[in-house]
Amino acid sequence: MRREPLRSPGRLGPLIRQVTRAPAARILLLSLSLAAAGICLFDPAWGFSSPADSASAPPGSRATRLTVEQAEQDASANIRVIRDLTYAAVDDKALLLDLYLPSEQTGPYPLIVWVHGGGWRSGSKENPRLALTMVSRGYAVASINYRLSHEAIFPAQIQDVKAAIRWLRANAAAWDLDPDRIGAWGSSAGGHLVALLGTSAGVDLFEQVGDHQDQSSRVQAVVDFYGPIDFLQMDSMLGRRNQWHSSPSSSVSLFLGGPALQNREKALAASPLSYITPDDPPFLIVHGKEDRIVPYQQSVLFYEALRRAGIEATLILLSEAGHGGPAFNDPQLLDQVASFFDRHLREVRPRAGEVAPSE
Repeated sequence: MRREPLRSPGRLGPLIRQVTRAPAARILLLSLSLAAAGICLFDPAWGFSSPADSASAPPGSRATRLTVEQAEQDASANIRVIRDLTYAAVDDKALLLDLYLPSEQTGPYPLIVWVHGGGWRSGSKENPRLALTMVSRGYAVASINYRLSHEAIFPAQIQDVKAAIRWLRANAAAWDLDPDRIGAWGSSAGGHLVALLGTSAGVDLFEQVGDHQDQSSRVQAVVDFYGPIDFLQMDSMLGRRNQWHSSPSSSVSLFLGGPALQNREKALAASPLSYITPDDPPFLIVHGKEDRIVPYQQSVLFYEALRRAGIEATLILLSEAGHGGPAFNDPQLLDQVASFFDRHLREVRPRAGEVAPSE
C-alpha cells in the first residue's frame, strides 16, 4: 500500500510541534481491592484507568483475573505469541509491541492493532484480552506500547501509534500479515488514539517517529470503545461543577501539557474531529450511557460528525454500562465487533486497478 499525500495541520501545527518532555507527574493513586467480591473501587478523578484496562487495575480485582493465557483459552485457539518486537526507538527508549498469530490457520492474516487505555499515563501492551478473542477467528493481533504522559506529552502518543502501523506494514511479509487489511481497536485513552489514527491519515506532524516513511499509517477499520473526542467539552457534558477534567493534575491535562481550556489549540489538535475527511475508514463506536468519566455524548458527537462527512459509522450505546466493565465483554457485543471487522477486513474487494469479478 502506498502512502497517501501528507496533509498539513494548518494553524494547529506550530503549537503541537512543541513536543517537550512533560515533567514527571506527582500522581496520587489510591486503589482498594475487595478480592472476595471481585470489586475494584476507583475514583474517576484520578484518571481513565478502568476495569477494562486490566494492566492498570489493582492486583486481586476482577479485571486482573483474566490472564493472557485464560484469554487464549477463551478464544478457543492455539496462539503463537512473539513478544517485545521493537517498532521504533525514541531517545534510546525502545517502543515495543507483542504479536499474536493463529497457529492453526494459514496467512496472510488480517491484522487488528490493540491500543490500551489508562488515561495516557498508565497501562501497557501486556494483556489485550478483548482483542485476543479475534485470534480464533483468523486474525493476527498486535498489542502496542506507546510513550505515556510522564515520558512525553501529545503528540508523542499518536506518533508512536502511527510508527507501529508503518512498521507492521513494512514487516508484514515476515509475519504473514496482510498489509492491506489492518484495523485498530482501543478503549478509553486507547479509544481516543485509534479514533485519531483513523481520521488523521496523512498529517505530517503525526508521522515524525520511527522509520518506514514509505509506508502508510492508514487503517481500514476502527473500533472505538468509549474514547474521549473533544477535550473542550468533557466537563460541560458531565455537568459537574468541580470541572475535574480541567484540573492541572487530570489525565487530560497531563496528556496535553496543561488544562484543555487554557490550551485550546492543543486540545483541538488532539481531537479526532479536527481531521475528519470523507476518505476516513469505517468506525464502530461503543459507549456506556452511565459513563461518569468520559461522557457518552462524546461518542454521539463523533458519530454525528463522521456521518455528516459521509463516513460509514455505527454507534452502540449501552444503557446501563459505565466506563468499561462486564458489558464490554459481553459475547453478543464482541460478535458485533467481529462482524464489523469481518465486513471491512475480510470481504474481498478489488484493489486499485483491479476489476471486481462479475456474478
